[in-house]
Amino acid sequence: MTIQQLSGLDASFLHMETSRTFGHVSSLSIYERPDTPDFEPFEALRAQVESRLHLIEPLRRRLVEVPFGLDRPYWIADPDFDLDFHVRHLGLAQPGTVDQLTEQVARIVARPLDRTKPLWELYVIEGLENGDFAVLTKIHHATIDGASGAEMMSILLDHEPNPIHSQQPTDQWAPDAIPSSLDLLGRASLNMARNPERLTRITLRSLGELAKAARRIDLANTFDALQRRLRPPSGEQRDRPPLLPRIAAPPTPFNKAISAHRRFAIGSASLDDVKAIKNRLGVSINDVVMAVCAGALRRYLDDRGVLPTEPLVAMVPVSTRSGDEDDKWTNRVSALLAALPTNLDDPVERVMAMHETMNAAKQRFDLMPVHLILELNQMTMPALATRAIRLAAATKILDRVNPPMNLVISNVPGPRQPLYAAGARMKHYYPVSTITDGQGLNITVQSYTDTLDFGLVSCRELVPDVSDLLQFCLDEVLLLKEA
Repeated sequence: MTIQQLSGLDASFLHMETSRTFGHVSSLSIYERPDTPDFEPFEALRAQVESRLHLIEPLRRRLVEVPFGLDRPYWIADPDFDLDFHVRHLGLAQPGTVDQLTEQVARIVARPLDRTKPLWELYVIEGLENGDFAVLTKIHHATIDGASGAEMMSILLDHEPNPIHSQQPTDQWAPDAIPSSLDLLGRASLNMARNPERLTRITLRSLGELAKAARRIDLANTFDALQRRLRPPSGEQRDRPPLLPRIAAPPTPFNKAISAHRRFAIGSASLDDVKAIKNRLGVSINDVVMAVCAGALRRYLDDRGVLPTEPLVAMVPVSTRSGDEDDKWTNRVSALLAALPTNLDDPVERVMAMHETMNAAKQRFDLMPVHLILELNQMTMPALATRAIRLAAATKILDRVNPPMNLVISNVPGPRQPLYAAGARMKHYYPVSTITDGQGLNITVQSYTDTLDFGLVSCRELVPDVSDLLQFCLDEVLLLKEA
């Protein structure tokens, strides 16, 4: 590949990282052993990955950082690529319970990826008590989003146990030479010289938004006044809507600075049950999933005597892909904010309220200037962004202000037909997402064949009993089915 600069959005997932916050996303797949004699999961999975490297460019590219963080990093084809560094083999001690598996996964995802290597790892985990084996994939969000992750999965896996592959194209991959610091600094100086006024204008706008989020109206007014002094470019309005609608989120125990340690819980619900609820109430599957999470959060917080009277607020990732992108291995994602009906006791009322809330949130999202978010990410200097994130983490500012949202909830539609890896059938596909300071809990749901697979990630100190919340999610599906 030729040297390629990361987009601003891709680079933002690098800026977010601290000693406690990590920018990778993961998935945990459970596989049933095939009847093939002497089947060895590790050898079979490693061979399958190796045979498809030429189809998945991100697996062999690595970062090169611009000196002093003066510009966004670049991707190059790794001249020192070593597949054995990335594909790893683990075994659980007997009896190999689900709790042992999730504890091991929680420890692995609580370690950062090595930025001197391609930003991914794959673990084949054997020793599960029923004879199954698991595969944990861990890949940096700077490399893929949900849509491109699904594309990667479809390439790595098969739709039948013994597929007949046509002749594979010749692998034309060749490593790149690592560019010199002088070359990278030259590129950075050209980028900065193109439009310094635009950089200043966007920086002031972003600082104003941060000041408003922190309720520092005096600072926000100052930044707005400075911005008005700058002449707007032709065709651009002086007054722009905020990047996100301002929805106040009440404080909860998981809206504080996080630690570097994680908890992870997994479980599955019947997709047919959720569809029956959806059809009966005339809503979407996503409405039901969001309402299920709202009901589980209500019960979890109420049992602990900390349920806010106001609705919680969830950030919901939204793909902005149009299908016309030149590069599919990059991020095209934004988010909307939605109030969760955690203040309602009746489960059916929660579903209907969630349906109305999501419709309103989608309308607000359609009015959001998504191009401004992309523009801001393109112009932010990595050194400044990284220092800002680290300063916020060091001062634990989010322990002292109300968060704009309480948690991230994501519902990802998945394949309806079984998938196979080296002949082994995948039984479950549990997402393992990321958490950040101020949002110490993430609920992600992935549909696969006839199940909804829940993956809950939390800060080990803020939500040590995340398995209770998972059980409440599964109970809520059954409660809705009965109602």
